Amino acid sequence: MGIYSYELFKFYDVQSIIRLGSCGGYTSDLKMFDLVLVDNTYTESNYALSLNNENCHYISSSDMLNSKIEQASNALSIPIVKANTLCGEVFDRYMTNMNEMLSRIPKEYHITGAEMEAFALFYNAQLLNRHASCLLTVVDSYYYNEKASAEQRQNSLNQMIRLGLESAILI
Repeated sequence: MGIYSYELFKFYDVQSIIRLGSCGGYTSDLKMFDLVLVDNTYTESNYALSLNNENCHYISSSDMLNSKIEQASNALSIPIVKANTLCGEVFDRYMTNMNEMLSRIPKEYHITGAEMEAFALFYNAQLLNRHASCLLTVVDSYYYNEKASAEQRQNSLNQMIRLGLESAILI
């Protein structure tokens, strides 16, 4: 995501990117197949340090894009949950000690779910004065110990895709 979004923003003059994807839920706030509009994301990675010599680990999405997504959500009667996510570097289920990793996340960030691309996207947008947002479907839950099947994943993304496309029209 870091390379692609940087090049789209910098070299192709793309002004806005809405990432559509899947995520895992960490708290009771997120149920299976909820649509999540990422407000802020936290990472343990050094993406910002490597790219721009900035020690940044928490960043926000675009208020303008999130507003358009919320507008489309209301018009289509598609409910969304605004949430803060962890932008990780490995799938949760591969971690040797998930609880230890979760204990490192600063509590004041109120992280409710996890994905793997939002931080680089949001950071590049902010660095290059562009707009970025992230719309996700919950496909597994650490909190509820649930995991969507391949067929459920495939079929559960339609609402998110529709919302993303309708939101893009409003930009």
